[in-house]
Amino acid sequence: MARIAIVGPGAIGGTMAAWLGRTGAHEVILCARRPVPPFTVETPGETIAVRPMVFTSPADAPSVDWVLVATKAYDTETTAAWLGPLASHGAPVAVLQNGVDHRERFAPYLRSEQILPVLVYCPAEREGNLFRQRRAARLVVENSACGREFAGLFAGTSVEVSPTVDLTTELWRKLCLNSVGVLTAILLQPNGIFRDERVAEVSREIMRECIAVARAEGATLDESVMEGLLDFFRKGAPDGMNSLHADRLAGRPMEIEARNGTIVRLGRKHGIPTPCNRMAVMLLEKMTEQKPPG
Repeated sequence: MARIAIVGPGAIGGTMAAWLGRTGAHEVILCARRPVPPFTVETPGETIAVRPMVFTSPADAPSVDWVLVATKAYDTETTAAWLGPLASHGAPVAVLQNGVDHRERFAPYLRSEQILPVLVYCPAEREGNLFRQRRAARLVVENSACGREFAGLFAGTSVEVSPTVDLTTELWRKLCLNSVGVLTAILLQPNGIFRDERVAEVSREIMRECIAVARAEGATLDESVMEGLLDFFRKGAPDGMNSLHADRLAGRPMEIEARNGTIVRLGRKHGIPTPCNRMAVMLLEKMTEQKPPG
């Protein structure tokens, strides 16, 4: 049995806690700023009730076998306060965050060999104590001993964990997908907007810029991936909401830098123009200076 700590019980953290706890093979604890009451996760195949063990202070946190970080990318400094006690015996830390620079974010706090970037495909939303997992969950990790051990944690669940020899390409493919989510946050409309060809065409321009930067960073991607990524939204629930959209509605900080901001920053590094992403970043940054809608 592994003792697993999940830092950040948001939509992804709560969903992963439900699946890992459901196996009966692990002791799962949640680390959060405030108490977390029992909650329910509705998955595509079943409903899982969770009565979590919760720690609200890093000073009280025990040493564990694995740490899963499911906080927002901008919350890294706050998250780091948990890592000392949780990983005091050298536990690996799986970083389930958006973006392409998982290792760089946590390098100041952990040894390199402790950090396992995890790419997450799991459309999930949280409404109070109800979590909705919209589609089957898939996680992608590097094909290493640590990555394969992480995959073993989910044995017996419906969560697919896929090791890969080219994580760089997979991370940038996901960033292409995430990059167009900025449109739902700007328009305050759910994922059904991608069925509008006008929105789809703007999405392609955003992704073209992302792909150009990705290739400069060593990813093996070309524009042929764009239609498949758009289909991900088109074939999904039209009322589905990505995290940028949900965070803007709730008046929370948004992961602008880890998504489109990264494309702009690295595009500048390589001399690649990224006008669509730069405009999207500017618009969302200006919107955060205003009161949330409603």
